[in-house]
Amino acid sequence: MNAMTDNLNQSGLLRFITAGSVDDGKSTLIGRLLFDSKGIFADQLAAVSRSKHKRTVGDTIDLSLLTDGLEAEREQGITIDVAYRYFATPKRKFIIADTPGHEQYTRNMVTGASTADAVIILVDVSKVKLGDDGSVELLVQTKRHSTIAKLLQIEHVIVAINKMDLVNYDQAVYDRIVAAYGEFAASLGLTDVTPIPLSALGGDNVVDASAKMPWYEGPTLIELLESLSVYDESHAAPFRFPVQLVARHNGHEANDFRGYMGRIESGQVAVGDKLVVQPSGQAATVKEIVTFDGSLQSAAAGQSVTLLLNEYLDISRGDLLAGSSSPATQLKQVVADVCWMSDEPLDARRKYWIKHGTRQTGAKITKVDSILDVNTQQRHPADGLKLNDIARVHLTVQQPLAADAYADNRATGAFILIDEVTHQTVAAGMIRLDQA
Repeated sequence: MNAMTDNLNQSGLLRFITAGSVDDGKSTLIGRLLFDSKGIFADQLAAVSRSKHKRTVGDTIDLSLLTDGLEAEREQGITIDVAYRYFATPKRKFIIADTPGHEQYTRNMVTGASTADAVIILVDVSKVKLGDDGSVELLVQTKRHSTIAKLLQIEHVIVAINKMDLVNYDQAVYDRIVAAYGEFAASLGLTDVTPIPLSALGGDNVVDASAKMPWYEGPTLIELLESLSVYDESHAAPFRFPVQLVARHNGHEANDFRGYMGRIESGQVAVGDKLVVQPSGQAATVKEIVTFDGSLQSAAAGQSVTLLLNEYLDISRGDLLAGSSSPATQLKQVVADVCWMSDEPLDARRKYWIKHGTRQTGAKITKVDSILDVNTQQRHPADGLKLNDIARVHLTVQQPLAADAYADNRATGAFILIDEVTHQTVAAGMIRLDQA
């Protein structure tokens, strides 16, 4: 597909993640997708069948082992790390991220969700509390993962009501859970939500339609995934090019070659375009666009290129080249929503590194404005952060960031915070310019 002409992707690559609480069947669902779509090799299947950690009875294959790759995962029967799997159908290619359900590994779910086009949120029918008065109580992890999906602006949400075999495929139970999730999704502002009843263990409505649920007339899960449209807004967004490396000639050439290497995160660029270097504000003109295969007249989001400019400027890694008519906003004070990912709570006295695009500079959290309650979606005052907290914070940075609001540009609106002592990632953040 030509990146310059078509942003609506219905047949190419779809990235999606599974999310949910512990033992909701995420790994089993992915294993079933791979197995039924012929997305695994015979030797993989044989290895899984022989596994000493198999958690199924008799000769039944434990499909969850297709994604639980760590020894600790297989021993404990839980998912710890993010496992990526690749498979394809005649209609589409897929990258799946299987993310942990345990609350302590929510940070890994954030990692897997950061590049996803869709999320499958699994709900185990046996764990949902159905009151005699008609009330339905969803699990906290279901609400937390849905909240993160909204914060990260994942386009499509599929609610997989799993283990329908445990309630004898009862439509009434399914309808009650779907209605309850629908109310919660509305409070979040999620708009593209599609429910589906299934049994990952038995394969009902995963790849093949289930005769056990004749009341369900919608698509199977694989049919739904094949049909999702992924609109890539990055091509229409303003031009953003974080400089990764400055390329010079080898010292034996007469011409003074100086190129700026990186990946176009959004927008388009052509020879002759007027650019601005941020944060310095210097003006520049594109002289040549170089790739491994030769020079181009134009390039677009997603392409890795080397830009040559007419001017001799002081540009280095961490700078941003932007369209002169629509530059990024330069920030020394940043307001952002963050997911705290460290076991160690926030220490407001400490400095952190902020990694934004290719720029890394010092940062300090000066204020915790509020923490989001994932159950009520209300914000409450707070003066600290601990593992899995989702909060709005104020930061001061040493060097200005050329940034966009996350709502406008995921690439230049996102950042991570790094502990300067341990070098561990402590938070992932989304910049909110409208709150500055």
